[in-house]
Amino acid sequence: MVPQPEGALMFGRRSDTQGFGFLGEEESGFLTAPGAGRKELLIPPELIEQVRGQFFNRIDPSAASALPPDQLILRITEAVAKIVDEEKLQVNGSEQAAISQELFDDIVGIGPIEALLADPTVSDILVNGPDTVYVERAGRLELTGYRFRSEEHVLEVARRIAASVGRRVDEANPMVDARLKDGSRVNVIAPPLSVYGTVISIRKFAKSPLSLEDLAVGGSLSLQMCRFLQIAAQSRLNILISGGTGSGKTTLLNALSGLIHEEERIVTIEDAAEISLQRPHVVSLETRQRNSEGAGEVTQRDLLRNSLRMRPDRIIIGEVRGAEVHDMLQAMNTGHDGSMSTIHANSARDALLRLENLMLSTLANYQSSGARQQIASALDLVIHVERGANGRRFIRSINEIVAVEAGVIGSQILFDYRGDDEGREQNDPLFRHSGARPHFEEKIRRAGLTGDLQEVLHP
Repeated sequence: MVPQPEGALMFGRRSDTQGFGFLGEEESGFLTAPGAGRKELLIPPELIEQVRGQFFNRIDPSAASALPPDQLILRITEAVAKIVDEEKLQVNGSEQAAISQELFDDIVGIGPIEALLADPTVSDILVNGPDTVYVERAGRLELTGYRFRSEEHVLEVARRIAASVGRRVDEANPMVDARLKDGSRVNVIAPPLSVYGTVISIRKFAKSPLSLEDLAVGGSLSLQMCRFLQIAAQSRLNILISGGTGSGKTTLLNALSGLIHEEERIVTIEDAAEISLQRPHVVSLETRQRNSEGAGEVTQRDLLRNSLRMRPDRIIIGEVRGAEVHDMLQAMNTGHDGSMSTIHANSARDALLRLENLMLSTLANYQSSGARQQIASALDLVIHVERGANGRRFIRSINEIVAVEAGVIGSQILFDYRGDDEGREQNDPLFRHSGARPHFEEKIRRAGLTGDLQEVLHP
């Protein structure tokens, strides 16, 4: 164990990030280092920069990053202590440890944004440049005071993230998707595609996914809708969740998947693993990009076809966006009831059109009538989610898919959001059951939940 100054906070690897860290968010122009049972530290930013400047004048970051972690911690701790002593800085042991931690993150972690990864209130981290770091909290974007040393530092961190998943960032590969150890999704885009420098976008995911009840308490759906979706998931209805970017599709998918019976075998297929199923029997598959020689690509369709030989009870596709749509619908139609996926779309009707267009554009000589018939026979529900102007995410509608009629896929709204109706009274409910009788009652009956459905729809 490396000796620490008296009263210092100890270095320690967090299980949820790539690096080490305990630093928290900025408050009132000071950097704080909160933690369970720890005294909050307030360190003036100018003091941190003074130590940082002296430190990097004495130590080469590239050479230091090659050191084993224990040796690097020792070098940093000793260097910071020496700088504090030589410069006669008014810094106590705990503050020295916090500054040392930040320097460690700069060298081998993901720099100043390590602290933001540890902040449970942050859902997105957006680095637009060395001096511009935004976060999303509670659906709203805000500019932080976090800074990188330079554009080169941003690029260095981006390359470090990419290297952790066997990828690289350079002029030949300026766009990279990656994943941190905690499951957070990372996108990097660098020059020449990004005109003003390297951009890093991180989508964080909760360690404990929200349940449907959590979403209902938060106002994303009504308790009646919550109970209906519980019955739908347990009755093995095939469900497609549609919505725009950041509307909460994956959050809802996670919540629904948490209702699957524990004895069922689930196979998940994604481009970047985001689904966090709290089930005991889950096999997670992830696509692979082609290498620098243009070989080795594994697509969602490849994984989906392979998954059919893995004896899945249910198949969950993170997002359908290409040729895998054919195999997904076929699987739903041939014994893999209860499968789920998401799709980018502006409405439930638009989601059906997108599915049809995907089928027609990725399979030669396929007719619209055949595509519509396959979609209608495979899907039971389309749940459309939206994100309001205030950042709040909610279910706009729950739609049942019925047979093709007059060349059009028939659907009916079972539940919808009424919060933006002009004639709505203040005390009227935000969500409404349409009164429509669903056509999938046979699946509900086979699950033994007919009585439960009647209680939900006709309380």
